[in-house]
Amino acid sequence: MDLNNVAPDRREVLEKIALYERQRRFDEDVENDPPAPVLLPDRVDYLNKKLKSRIATGISNFIADHYFTRLIKKDVLIIDGVEGKENLAALKGGAMITCNHFSPFDNYVIYKSIEKELPKGKLYKVIREGNYTNFPGLYGFFFKHCNTLPLSSNPRTMINFLSAVNVLLTRGETVLLYPEQAMWWNYRKPRPLKLGAFKMACRAGVPVVPMFITMRDDERLDGSGYPVQRHTLHVLDPIYPDKTLSERAAAERMKETNYHLWVEKYEEVYKIPLDYGEQEERSE
Repeated sequence: MDLNNVAPDRREVLEKIALYERQRRFDEDVENDPPAPVLLPDRVDYLNKKLKSRIATGISNFIADHYFTRLIKKDVLIIDGVEGKENLAALKGGAMITCNHFSPFDNYVIYKSIEKELPKGKLYKVIREGNYTNFPGLYGFFFKHCNTLPLSSNPRTMINFLSAVNVLLTRGETVLLYPEQAMWWNYRKPRPLKLGAFKMACRAGVPVVPMFITMRDDERLDGSGYPVQRHTLHVLDPIYPDKTLSERAAAERMKETNYHLWVEKYEEVYKIPLDYGEQEERSE
């Protein structure tokens, strides 16, 4: 499409995505976010042990559900359908969901598509540190309180994070983590994956349920001049940890299987082979 018709800030992001793809910098952020405060251990209640945390979560989830339901009714956020719902049976007993990450709203595409199948009715979402500590307004409120699990650059906070994820998974909850790491706006291709989600699943002894969201352009344009995206959620075959392998080896195998399933679904839906283009050396 002609990027000249896209708002300058979004055009800059799309151009950066194209550059990072050529340079194979798949896990790097492309948004121009300001530096974020470090999330310290006493600033997050991962397991909602405090009454005020539970109240804030209830209020936030109520508001978010009404907010995003309204976006769906207005065709601002479009979910065309869900494929592979039979694979959601693997969520019983705890599971890690993985999905491609291309929008601040993609977690809600997942939640709205599978909410009736969530064994405990909740979807816990791993988010980046800056979204928790530095995001303003209504979305900042959602990022803080809608069953989110923020990462942190503080080692002690990360110990608490890993412990909380393990508690949630082993007690039968569902956790969403984006193993591509960075959000690339409206990027349709699957990117190479990080190991963390799979190590956490192995440690808790739960499956990974890989999901892949495909998109197609609507006739209408969004506020930035880019086509509104129509989403289809594909729930792929669950991946179970191999208990005969070490944790790392089992996680590596799960990661490779996940990526293969994503590539397979991408090529099936878009009817083109996955191609990142000619590689370009990174300029210093």
